[in-house]
Amino acid sequence: MKFVQTNRAPSAIGPYSQAVVANGMVFTSGQIALTPEGVMLESDIAVQTKQVLQNLKAVLEEAGSSMSGVVKTTIFLASMDDFAAVNEIYAEAFGSHKPSRSTVAVKTLPRNALVEIDAVALVK
Repeated sequence: MKFVQTNRAPSAIGPYSQAVVANGMVFTSGQIALTPEGVMLESDIAVQTKQVLQNLKAVLEEAGSSMSGVVKTTIFLASMDDFAAVNEIYAEAFGSHKPSRSTVAVKTLPRNALVEIDAVALVK
């Protein structure tokens, strides 16, 4: 088992790793709209989603994977009203690659984020 840490994504805000690599797979922790410096983007859902996906990409790359290696994601939304906007940005980030996915609405996310995404991916 390998614990993943990159400065290209925000440090964990609790007692966990950005990701763990085990048995040829990487399991990421949920990413919110923190910059790598730890500043929370308080903007709209589009800005937050783009930052979340940049963070996820950085963690995956540090783990030896990529967005095209993702097999499953989970999206947590503070409001299902944001589903369409998140879906559009998510589709751009993954292109023709379409991993399986769950999307759920939650009452509150860390730092009052609007969106959080985690992933499971293959390691190259």
